[in-house]
Amino acid sequence: MSDDHRRDFLKATALGVATATAVSAVTMRRAVGANQKVRLALIGCGGRGSGVARDFATLPGVEFAYVCDPDISRAADAVRKLSNQPQPVGDFRVALDDKSVDGVIVATPDHWHTPASILAADAGKHVYVEKPCSHNVREGRLLIDAARRNNALIQHGTQSRSHDIVLQAIQLLREGAIGKVLMAKAWNVQRRGEIGHAKPTDPPAGFDYDNWVGPAPMVPFQSNRHHYTWHWWHNFGTGDMGNDGVHELDIARWGLGVESHPSQVSAIGGKFAFEDDQQFPDTQYACFDYPGDGSVGKRRQLVFEMRLWSRYGLEGIDNGNAFYGTDGWLLLSKRGILKVFDEKNQPKSITIERPVVTGHFQNFVDAIRGEDKLRAEIEIGHLSATLCHLGNIAARVGRGFEFEPASERIVGDDEAGAMLRRQYRDGHWAVPQGV
Repeated sequence: MSDDHRRDFLKATALGVATATAVSAVTMRRAVGANQKVRLALIGCGGRGSGVARDFATLPGVEFAYVCDPDISRAADAVRKLSNQPQPVGDFRVALDDKSVDGVIVATPDHWHTPASILAADAGKHVYVEKPCSHNVREGRLLIDAARRNNALIQHGTQSRSHDIVLQAIQLLREGAIGKVLMAKAWNVQRRGEIGHAKPTDPPAGFDYDNWVGPAPMVPFQSNRHHYTWHWWHNFGTGDMGNDGVHELDIARWGLGVESHPSQVSAIGGKFAFEDDQQFPDTQYACFDYPGDGSVGKRRQLVFEMRLWSRYGLEGIDNGNAFYGTDGWLLLSKRGILKVFDEKNQPKSITIERPVVTGHFQNFVDAIRGEDKLRAEIEIGHLSATLCHLGNIAARVGRGFEFEPASERIVGDDEAGAMLRRQYRDGHWAVPQGV
């Protein structure tokens, strides 16, 4: 591949072919000049939100105007970690009402990701939303609609799209290093702790629990359904498939070269190790089929494996990816592992040619300034987040199903189909239109 072709490849790969046209059609608004500050607001001041904000704050010309969290102690802690002393608020609508704010970072629990992002886009802000971008499939589609109608930039927090080793791996796959890629595998293996058993109590002082629950159905406060442990409850989280698994699923889908939803989904899983209150599996195996036109050579398959009670992954890698082609296979880990094997399973030498790429946060800021295009634009995020939702649904009902990519509908299974959406709290101000 010539240098010119390689540069063109990297540009196309970083963006994603499926959404390049859609993104380029978005008219930049509130474009900020290179010498002007980009003013941001942080929505959600937990460990991830505060960490992301600190990294954003190191970028030239970026400052935070607000940090928003229903837990006043977390908001105060986030202020202390940011040098320009942003204003702490409990209700993020204060930040959305400020026309000087260019963009928001949504790092809330999953059930707030889409509602907060839609409200921000409708308020004229660009959005960086943590993964997964949605709590369910329907919300993801509504978020795309909000981006398009508002000409808003919405970046998905799958940072691997801006990781040099991942970009090199995708380049090798596109160049035919292992022939035609027919199958990809993603795995998420780590040892998490149990959340125990708990009963409802009063929420702690300084924590606005009603605000935290937001548009989700109201349930009593419970100590193991609170900060971080919300991940393992259907009302608020998406399990570890949506927490960590989405990163590897996104890479697998990217490397496999599929730019639509799957048509067949199957999964099995459950609680094999944890005797506690969490509602999601600690062990899960899911398979997604992409039929193409149905002919041999056009079909693709993606497999996901998860164990949350074990430290032993595949090929010595805890979380990673493998791609299988007609002429060999490729092993990838964000930890710095990239290996290629031929059709006889012998190692192939590869030239270490990592692309020079700006970070994921810088990419978002550059896009706001009109200097770059998003590498994880929200339609890319929706396709990958949907895999988490579909895999969770199949494991929850205990059977596979057919999925219609165009209509985003499960065929012939009303129980599973109902889980493509969720119930909301009646009359809450953050319930998205069209749910």
